[in-house]
Parts: sequence; C-alpha cells; structure tokens
Amino acid sequence: MLSTLLQLASLAALVHGHGNIATPPMRMPGDATTSACGKSVVADIVRDKTSHVEGLPELAAKDTGYKAAQCNLWLCRGVQFADNKANVQTYKPGQTVEIKINLTIPHVGNANVSIIDTKTNAIIGKPLLNWPSGYADEKQFYGKTLPTNQTDFKVDIPTTLGNQCATAGDCVIQWWWYGTGAKQSYESCIDFTVAEV
Repeated sequence: MLSTLLQLASLAALVHGHGNIATPPMRMPGDATTSACGKSVVADIVRDKTSHVEGLPELAAKDTGYKAAQCNLWLCRGVQFADNKANVQTYKPGQTVEIKINLTIPHVGNANVSIIDTKTNAIIGKPLLNWPSGYADEKQFYGKTLPTNQTDFKVDIPTTLGNQCATAGDCVIQWWWYGTGAKQSYESCIDFTVAEV
C-alpha cells in the first residue's frame, strides 16, 4: 500500500507543476508564442504554468509550427514579449520590487533572480538574489512551509543599468530555479523597463 502511494505521489510530481512567479505578472503565451514555438509548447505552458523547461524541446521538435530561430525555450520558456506588452512594469533605478513565487512542489537545488538581456539571454551584472544551494528543500517542506525568503522577497533595481533596459522587451527580471535531484529547470519572467534618471 505504501509503495503504491509513493508511486502515485511520484507520478503526480511528474504531471503537475512546480513553481512560477505569482506577482508581478509573469510572461504568458499568446498568438506570438504559438507562431514561434508551436501549439504543443503553448498548450503545455497554459496547462501548467509551473512546469519545468526540459520537456518543452521534445514537444517543440514534433510541432510543425516550431521556429527555433524565434523560440528560445531557455529564455522565459519561449514565451514571447509580443504577447505581454500590456504587462510591462515600469521601475526606477534603485526601486525595491516585491516578488512572490508560487512554489507547489519543492525540489532542493539552486536558484537566482536576475536581470536578463533578452537579445543574448545573459545575466546583466550579478544576480539580484542568489540561493547557491538549499533552495526549495523538500525535506524541510513537508508538513511545513518553505522559508519566506524563498517565496516572498524583494529585489532592488540596479542603479547601474543606464538605458540598457529602457525599451520594453529588451530586459526581463527572471526567477530561475534548478532542482538538482529532479534535474529540472523552472523559470518565469517579468517584463519591465527602467530608464536612467
């Protein structure tokens, strides 16, 4: 009986999601993402906005609508800026931003929150927050809640960006988490602008 329950729990972990940004609004797919990444990828993200990235390349490869040059699945899970123009946040240098994470199934690993240049998919400067280990440790989770600083935290917008993120779509704030035991990556992006004052 116990082994059956453990098998079902493990299956549920594979089927259901794991984590995403709850606030501010994260990128979600629409027509532009469907055009770039294909219907299969979009259906998977819509079905479970908390799921990991690793399953998406296989879905994309089987979809005739997938355009690898336009759909970078390792940047915001391929979700396109064009679908998210209405959710662009406007920040000032030095402004504190509160971020809440919906973390449904923990997997111990490492995580960070960073500003990403969307043209290069590279971190600008250093991570705003970094958990080099012990993030979302499932051994600490069961019967309890995760430490607040892993699901409800604040970041400060760097004062050194200049005009690098002044144009909507050029930068995102990305929450990225890698479950080392599960070998799964989770990422969510917030579109924003910040202009030099």
